[in-house]
Amino acid sequence: MTHPAHPVSRERVAAARVLVVGDAMLDRYWFGAVERISPEAPVPVVRVNREEERLGGAANVALNTKTVGAQATLLTVVGDDEPARKLQQLLEKEGVSTLLGHDPQLYTIVKLRVIGRAQQLIRIDFENAPDHEVLHGMLADFERVLPGYDAVLFSDYGKGGLTHIPRMIELARAAGKPVLVDPKGSDYTRYAGATAITPNRAELAQVIGTWRNEADLHERAEKLRVELGLEGLVLTRSEEGMSLFDAAGHTQVPAQAREVFDVTGAGDTVIATLAVMLAAGLPLREAMPIANRAGSIVVGKFGTASVSYDELFPGASA
Repeated sequence: MTHPAHPVSRERVAAARVLVVGDAMLDRYWFGAVERISPEAPVPVVRVNREEERLGGAANVALNTKTVGAQATLLTVVGDDEPARKLQQLLEKEGVSTLLGHDPQLYTIVKLRVIGRAQQLIRIDFENAPDHEVLHGMLADFERVLPGYDAVLFSDYGKGGLTHIPRMIELARAAGKPVLVDPKGSDYTRYAGATAITPNRAELAQVIGTWRNEADLHERAEKLRVELGLEGLVLTRSEEGMSLFDAAGHTQVPAQAREVFDVTGAGDTVIATLAVMLAAGLPLREAMPIANRAGSIVVGKFGTASVSYDELFPGASA
């Protein structure tokens, strides 16, 4: 197992301030009993007996940042609707600060999952593509609050909320803040100048193509890193652990998960932990094994989970 020589102190983590920017979502779960097939169509009838609501998207990334022990603020735009109010309540309950823009033309993104017989039967998404620039009005807020943070984390879910990301990256870098991006889509030029991006294998293949072997991957990843002017490209590789491509070359940490129950949200945990460690002053090479350990812990839990300071650094002194 890869362990950093010295755990990062609780005080150092508690003092770290991370600004999370991106597409927030509300994850709704309806659990029920399936006892019969509908007479109307060949589908199961689910009698809902329990409902659950959790933070999703960038809101879950902000929650993960807070759970690790740092201070988190979520900057995003939501609708003027019931899910937006629910999101705000959940964030307040978890101690995540918010800078929420409200847009009456926007539906707050909701992912409703119906669970019966311990399996997901259907997922229903509620969202709309706005006909105008949603986050434009938040640029001034971003610039105003930026000096109060130690790192900026952009959580891009490809929902259109981060159209102004190049300008935000530019402002953050000019202010000397490390910038991490969880990327989406096939055009990464919008992330140019960030400190690091954290794609998974499928996401990276969309951009650099499918690699033939490890040497081919290293060559393509390094070329992309240089083109985008990144300090590091962090590739999350599931059972193969994580790879970091930076100016010093390539380093890999192996996966540590003993038993994988659920990979949901593991990427959120990894990037949140990376952001916290960078905000606490660690270089990428020291932060990556810690983020890898966080990812290994979270896949052993069910559902969108998170990792606490004590789980990350067991036995560490306060």
